[in-house]
Amino acid sequence: MSKHTLSILVENKHGVLARVAALISRRGFNIDSLAVGPTEHPEVSRMTIAVSVDEQPLEQITKQLNKLVNVIKIVELEPSQTVQRELLLVKVKADTLTRGQVLETVQLFRAKVVDVAPDAITIEATGNPEKLEAMLRVLEPFGVRELVQSGMVAIGRGSRSISDRTLRPVPVPPPHVQSGPPNVQARPPGANASANASASANASSAHHPVPGPPPGRTAAAVPNQH
Repeated sequence: MSKHTLSILVENKHGVLARVAALISRRGFNIDSLAVGPTEHPEVSRMTIAVSVDEQPLEQITKQLNKLVNVIKIVELEPSQTVQRELLLVKVKADTLTRGQVLETVQLFRAKVVDVAPDAITIEATGNPEKLEAMLRVLEPFGVRELVQSGMVAIGRGSRSISDRTLRPVPVPPPHVQSGPPNVQARPPGANASANASASANASSAHHPVPGPPPGRTAAAVPNQH
């Protein structure tokens, strides 16, 4: 089996990491390294997973991962075309006799001392896995008291990004502003003439009211015929 590094863009939602890790573990493969963190897009996270697997099972894993709703994109990073880094914190025994040799090792591997105690030194180092393993082999004879190491993060060389042509902001259309004359509902033929005639009749009635009975006289009651 060979080691492969997968860079996965996922939605920044709870439970996504558990679903991705569970899918890989169900296939019977062990995750050698896993690191997850935010990206340049607040709604997207990036997972860097290192697995030891053959080519054919790896293709099946990527196909299954692509079916997950929260997975946006999967890219396999080639070691020769990527920059890979890990973080190492190691606490080493260092008394008055060995402190100088430990500090020489720190300078040799371009690490730095982050904490000093009377009988120990805590060292921080970043680099690829090969560099960190080599430094640990040199420090082991002095006595390693404690060690913690992060997962590997990797990014492609050059100007291209794995989010190119994948994450594009959706343009928000501006509010609709009606242009041109107002929309007037069409009337059937002859409707304008009828409306004008009705308007003229109403105006005439307003200026010439219907005469009522003369003052002092009431309208004659119609006898009720049986």
